[in-house]
Amino acid sequence: MIISKAFAATTAAAPEGVSKILDSAPSGTGSAFMMNLALILVLVLMFYILLIMPQQRRFREHRAMVDSMKKGDKVLTAGGLIGVVDAVNTEKGEVVVDLGNGVKVTALRATIQTRIEDKK
Repeated sequence: MIISKAFAATTAAAPEGVSKILDSAPSGTGSAFMMNLALILVLVLMFYILLIMPQQRRFREHRAMVDSMKKGDKVLTAGGLIGVVDAVNTEKGEVVVDLGNGVKVTALRATIQTRIEDKK
Protein backbone atom coordinates (compact mmCIF):
# COMPACT_ATOMS: atom_id res chain seq x y z
CA MET A 1 0.00 0.00 0.00
CA ILE A 2 1.03 3.56 -0.52
CA ILE A 3 0.14 4.75 2.98
CA SER A 4 1.86 3.05 5.85
CA LYS A 5 0.67 3.01 9.43
CA ALA A 6 2.05 5.77 11.64
CA PHE A 7 2.43 5.43 15.35
CA ALA A 8 2.41 8.54 17.53
CA ALA A 9 4.82 8.78 20.41
CA THR A 10 3.25 8.89 23.82
CA THR A 11 4.60 11.10 26.58
CA ALA A 12 6.06 8.04 28.34
CA ALA A 13 8.03 6.88 25.30
CA ALA A 14 8.96 10.35 24.04
CA PRO A 15 12.29 12.02 24.79
CA GLU A 16 12.41 14.83 27.39
CA GLY A 17 12.04 17.79 25.02
CA VAL A 18 9.25 16.21 22.99
CA SER A 19 7.24 15.24 26.06
CA LYS A 20 7.06 18.91 27.12
CA ILE A 21 5.70 19.84 23.70
CA LEU A 22 3.15 17.03 23.80
CA ASP A 23 2.01 18.03 27.29
CA SER A 24 1.51 21.70 26.28
CA ALA A 25 -0.40 20.81 23.10
CA PRO A 26 -4.17 21.38 23.22
CA SER A 27 -6.00 18.25 24.15
CA GLY A 28 -8.92 17.03 22.08
CA THR A 29 -10.48 18.22 18.89
CA GLY A 30 -12.82 20.64 20.65
CA SER A 31 -10.13 23.21 21.38
CA ALA A 32 -8.67 22.89 17.86
CA PHE A 33 -12.14 23.41 16.40
CA MET A 34 -12.69 26.50 18.56
CA MET A 35 -9.32 27.95 17.52
CA ASN A 36 -10.16 27.39 13.85
CA LEU A 37 -13.61 28.91 14.31
CA ALA A 38 -12.11 31.96 16.04
CA LEU A 39 -9.63 32.39 13.19
CA ILE A 40 -12.41 32.21 10.62
CA LEU A 41 -14.46 34.79 12.55
CA VAL A 42 -11.47 37.14 12.74
CA LEU A 43 -10.89 36.80 8.99
CA VAL A 44 -14.56 37.47 8.22
CA LEU A 45 -14.51 40.54 10.48
CA MET A 46 -11.34 41.85 8.80
CA PHE A 47 -12.86 41.21 5.35
CA TYR A 48 -15.96 43.18 6.33
CA ILE A 49 -14.04 46.09 7.85
CA LEU A 50 -11.42 46.39 5.11
CA LEU A 51 -13.51 45.69 2.00
CA ILE A 52 -17.25 45.89 2.49
CA MET A 53 -17.56 48.97 4.72
CA PRO A 54 -15.48 51.30 2.45
CA GLN A 55 -17.37 50.10 -0.62
CA GLN A 56 -20.73 50.78 1.03
CA ARG A 57 -19.51 54.25 2.05
CA ARG A 58 -18.50 55.00 -1.58
CA PHE A 59 -21.91 53.80 -2.82
CA ARG A 60 -23.70 56.06 -0.32
CA GLU A 61 -21.56 59.08 -1.28
CA HIS A 62 -22.14 58.44 -5.00
CA ARG A 63 -25.89 58.07 -4.47
CA ALA A 64 -25.98 61.36 -2.53
CA MET A 65 -24.01 63.11 -5.29
CA VAL A 66 -26.31 61.77 -8.02
CA ASP A 67 -29.45 62.65 -6.04
CA SER A 68 -28.25 66.23 -5.46
CA MET A 69 -27.30 66.78 -9.13
CA LYS A 70 -28.98 69.80 -10.69
CA LYS A 71 -28.90 71.84 -13.88
CA GLY A 72 -25.63 73.71 -14.35
CA ASP A 73 -23.37 71.21 -12.52
CA LYS A 74 -20.16 70.28 -14.33
CA VAL A 75 -19.85 66.49 -14.36
CA LEU A 76 -17.62 63.66 -15.55
CA THR A 77 -19.34 60.64 -17.08
CA ALA A 78 -18.13 57.04 -16.87
CA GLY A 79 -17.18 57.30 -20.55
CA GLY A 80 -14.76 60.12 -19.79
CA LEU A 81 -16.91 62.93 -21.17
CA ILE A 82 -16.93 66.24 -19.31
CA GLY A 83 -19.98 68.42 -19.66
CA VAL A 84 -22.60 70.54 -17.95
CA VAL A 85 -25.92 69.11 -16.80
CA ASP A 86 -28.68 70.53 -18.97
CA ALA A 87 -31.67 68.57 -17.63
CA VAL A 88 -32.33 65.88 -15.04
CA ASN A 89 -35.13 63.35 -15.44
CA THR A 90 -35.52 61.53 -12.12
CA GLU A 91 -38.41 59.36 -13.32
CA LYS A 92 -36.38 57.71 -16.08
CA GLY A 93 -33.07 58.00 -14.25
CA GLU A 94 -31.52 60.01 -17.05
CA VAL A 95 -29.58 63.23 -17.32
CA VAL A 96 -28.91 65.37 -20.40
CA VAL A 97 -25.29 66.53 -20.52
CA ASP A 98 -24.25 69.47 -22.70
CA LEU A 99 -20.74 68.76 -24.03
CA GLY A 100 -20.38 72.14 -25.74
CA ASN A 101 -20.82 73.39 -29.33
CA GLY A 102 -24.48 72.36 -29.21
CA VAL A 103 -23.71 68.69 -28.57
CA LYS A 104 -26.00 67.15 -25.98
CA VAL A 105 -26.01 63.53 -24.86
CA THR A 106 -28.39 61.62 -22.66
CA ALA A 107 -26.76 59.46 -19.99
CA LEU A 108 -28.02 57.37 -17.13
CA ARG A 109 -27.70 59.14 -13.80
CA ALA A 110 -25.78 56.19 -12.36
CA THR A 111 -23.05 56.60 -15.02
CA ILE A 112 -22.10 60.04 -13.73
CA GLN A 113 -18.75 59.48 -12.02
CA THR A 114 -18.27 62.74 -10.18
CA ARG A 115 -19.13 66.40 -10.01
CA ILE A 116 -16.27 68.66 -11.05
CA GLU A 117 -15.73 71.72 -8.90
CA ASP A 118 -14.56 74.77 -10.80
CA LYS A 119 -11.58 76.40 -9.07
CA LYS A 120 -11.90 80.15 -9.26
